[in-house]
Amino acid sequence: MSDNDNSQLFAEERRERILLLLKENSKLLVPELCAYFKVSPATIRNDLRDLETAGKLKRTHGGAIPVGKSSFELNSSQKEVSSQNEKRRIASKAATFIEDGDTIALDTGTTTLELAKQITNRQDLSVVTNDLVIASYLENNSNTNVILLGGMLRKGFHCTVGPAVQSQLSEYSVDKVFMAANAISLEKGFTTPGIDMAEVKKSMMSIASQVFFLIDSSKFGRITFIRFAGLGDTDKIITDEGIGKATLAQMYADYDDLEILVV
Repeated sequence: MSDNDNSQLFAEERRERILLLLKENSKLLVPELCAYFKVSPATIRNDLRDLETAGKLKRTHGGAIPVGKSSFELNSSQKEVSSQNEKRRIASKAATFIEDGDTIALDTGTTTLELAKQITNRQDLSVVTNDLVIASYLENNSNTNVILLGGMLRKGFHCTVGPAVQSQLSEYSVDKVFMAANAISLEKGFTTPGIDMAEVKKSMMSIASQVFFLIDSSKFGRITFIRFAGLGDTDKIITDEGIGKATLAQMYADYDDLEILVV
C-alpha cells in the first residue's frame, strides 16, 4: 500500500477504501492501515468492527481478511476507483474493433463504460445494454442508437437484471459483445458473484457473432460464486500488462486458439 494523504477522509470514505485495499491485498493489518490513513489504532478497529457487522469483512487478530470471497462484490461506485488507468487502456484497444455501422452489446461495468466513452464518434452505431450509466452517457454524448434493456433494477449497480432482460435479449442479434467479469481462472473460467447477473451475461453472449472480454489483470486467478462462461467461449480477451507471464503461458497451453491482447 502506498503512503497517500488519506488523513482527511470521512469515515465512510475510509471504510470504502479499506474494502478496496482488502480486495487488492487479501489481508490487512491494523498498523498498516494506521500508517496508510494516518489515524489511530482505535479508529481503524472501529472501522473494521463496523465493516464486520455489515458483513463486508472478517476481523482477525491484528487485522482483517475478506469474508465470503465467492459472493462479495464491490458496488459500481467502489469499482470506479480501482485499476482506472488499466481500464482506460483496455477500453482504448477494444474501441479499435468497433466500426461504423456496427450493432454491439455492452455488458454492465466500469471498463465497458470507459469503452462507451471512446466510441462516441462512430457513425450509425447501435448499442444494446442493460447499464443505465452507459445508456445515459451515449444518449448525451453521441448519435448512437441506444437500446436499453428493461428489467429489475439491481440496487447499487445501475443495471437491470432478471427474466425480462433475458427475454428481450433473445429478440436481438449483434455483431460484437463486450463483456466484463468479476474473476477469471483456468479452473472455472469467467465467474461473477450474482446468479441474476450470470444469467444476463449468458444471454448477452449468446446473441453475438464475436465475444470480447475486457478484464484488468487484477481479476486473473480469482474465482467468485457462479460460472457463466468458459475461456473457450470468447474470441478475444483484452487485459493489461499486469498479467503474469506464467498465467499467459498456461492459458495459451490450455487454449491454443485463444487470443489474448495485452495493452
